[in-house]
Amino acid sequence: MKALSRGERITVALAALFTAFAAALHFMHAGPILGFIVSAAALSMLAAVVGKGTEQIGSRLGAGATGVLQSALGNLPELFICVFSLRAGLVDVVKAALIGSILANSLLVLGIAITVGGLKHGTQRFSAESPRMIATLMLISVTALAVPTLAQQLHTPAGSHEAALSAACAIVLIVVFLASLPFSLRGDTVAESPVRAAAAKAEPAHAAWPMALAITLLAVAGIAAAFASEWFVDAMLPATHALGISEAFTGFVIVAIAGNAVENVVGIQLAAKNQPDYALSVVLNSSFQIALLLTPVLVLVSFFVGPTPLTLVLSPLLVAALALATIVTAFVTLDGESIWAEGVALIGLYCIIAAAFWWG
Repeated sequence: MKALSRGERITVALAALFTAFAAALHFMHAGPILGFIVSAAALSMLAAVVGKGTEQIGSRLGAGATGVLQSALGNLPELFICVFSLRAGLVDVVKAALIGSILANSLLVLGIAITVGGLKHGTQRFSAESPRMIATLMLISVTALAVPTLAQQLHTPAGSHEAALSAACAIVLIVVFLASLPFSLRGDTVAESPVRAAAAKAEPAHAAWPMALAITLLAVAGIAAAFASEWFVDAMLPATHALGISEAFTGFVIVAIAGNAVENVVGIQLAAKNQPDYALSVVLNSSFQIALLLTPVLVLVSFFVGPTPLTLVLSPLLVAALALATIVTAFVTLDGESIWAEGVALIGLYCIIAAAFWWG
């Protein structure tokens, strides 16, 4: 453990502390509200440990391979939360959480990052090439996600085969994601590890972790995240019912933000350090990975876990919100510069959409 910096030791210690506290509350059948809050905090700290371990292993493999590794491991907490939610039959919560994660990154987190960076540094300029590529792929993925909903709402013959159509769309989205891997392996800006690159540029270097330590911490944090996710899901419905929060709002806002907390903070910090290229890449890549990888994987996994398969037939409001958010984000980022007022507008749009889900 001597290879860890002081901040890294604090992160690992907090992850262990919150995880142990969450376990105690779960097995003692303590109040669901406290268990829900503590397990969410444990997931956030475990995600931080997973992120640091991924960077350490990836630093030995090159920037491109690091991007692939982060794509696979960066959304572990949200993956576990959704799997356990599917097992509990909370399909609507999972749908809301997946779309909510995309919107939280594309509107709320991007808005906060642009606002913080703009207020601190004025107009921020960045390369529009990577955002343009991500925006294009996001528009394609949003279209694919909307097709099953349109098929059902328009009463087409495919509408009565929503599970099969959703599985077909999921497979196509995964193929599109896999097609981007050559860019990632070459270290392309689309899928490169922005967190690692920014850290190397902005922070003083410290001793690399031994490989054995990095793998051990990554494995332990991943296993702990699986348990914490189960405790989080077990406490979720009792806690939200006690607080009078609907399932739709729980998935759309609470689960979505909890599953991406660490990435959200990193994107905002990078904008505050006047590194808008890295900040936008962190935020937009997170939405990109959820749409093209996490969502279709969960659709396919749902056929083997839980009582009801996850389909891509969404509520019209979710589809409309997703489409509008993708288009607005593209307009804000494609000109290669941002001002704080644009960030405030994005935050306001997210709050309006979230408010629409408060009642279910």
